[in-house]
Amino acid sequence: MSLVFDPPLVPARLIKRYKRFLADVRFENGKELTVHCPNTGSMLGLNMPGMRVWLRDTQNPSRKYRWSWELAEPAEGCLVGINTGQSNGLVKAALQIGLIPELAVFDVIRREVSQGNSRLDFFLTTSRGDESCFLEVKNVTTAGGTGEPGMAVFPDAVSERASRHLRELIELKREGHRCGLVYCVQREDVDVVCPAVNIDPVYAQTLELARESGVEIYALGATLSTSEVRLTRSVEVRLG
Repeated sequence: MSLVFDPPLVPARLIKRYKRFLADVRFENGKELTVHCPNTGSMLGLNMPGMRVWLRDTQNPSRKYRWSWELAEPAEGCLVGINTGQSNGLVKAALQIGLIPELAVFDVIRREVSQGNSRLDFFLTTSRGDESCFLEVKNVTTAGGTGEPGMAVFPDAVSERASRHLRELIELKREGHRCGLVYCVQREDVDVVCPAVNIDPVYAQTLELARESGVEIYALGATLSTSEVRLTRSVEVRLG
C-alpha cells in the first residue's frame, strides 16, 4: 500500500510560504495562485523562493484553496514529502507489511487512541489480545545542518508538543505499557535521522530519556515520485 496521487501532481515554482498554511506559487503557464500548505513546521530548507514544488488538485471547488502542496524539490530530482497529514497513513501501510520486524507480531492496528490524558497515533494489539503497544509518529523532512551528508534531523523548529509526546510515552512505559516512536522520513537522500540538538536541545534531551526509559525508537524512509509515496526501508536513528 502507498500514497498514490490521482490525478497526478502538477509542478510549479514557489513564490513564498506564509501564515504556516499558505503558499503562493507560479505554474508553468505563468498563472499565480495561493495554495494550501499542509505543514505547520518551519519547513527548514524547503521554502526557498523559486524552488520547484509539486501540487495536488483536490478537485473540490468548494475548498477555499483547491490546490494542496504535496512535494518539495530542494535539488534536482530530490523529492521531499511535506504533507504531515500523510505520515500516519504511510506508517500504517508499513506496519501492515511488517516493515518494522520488531512490531510485526501486532495484527490489529487502531488509530488515534486515548490513554489517560494522552492521545496516541496508534494502538497495536494482537488478535489474541495478549500483547499491545502504543505508537507515536513524527514526520521528518529536514536534512543537513549537522555537517554530515545523508542525515535528517527532527524537529525543524522548537516543538514543545513533540517533547510533550515523548514525556507521555515515557509515562506510559513507566506504567508498564510497551511504547514506541516512529520517524516517517519522507525523503530519499538520507540514511540517518537524529535529534536536532542545535534547534531544540530540550527535545534531544527528552528523546535520550525516552530511549533510556525503554521507549522503542524506529525510523522508516520513503521512496517518492510525483505519482506515489511509500515507506520502503529502515533508517538508522542516531542519538548522543
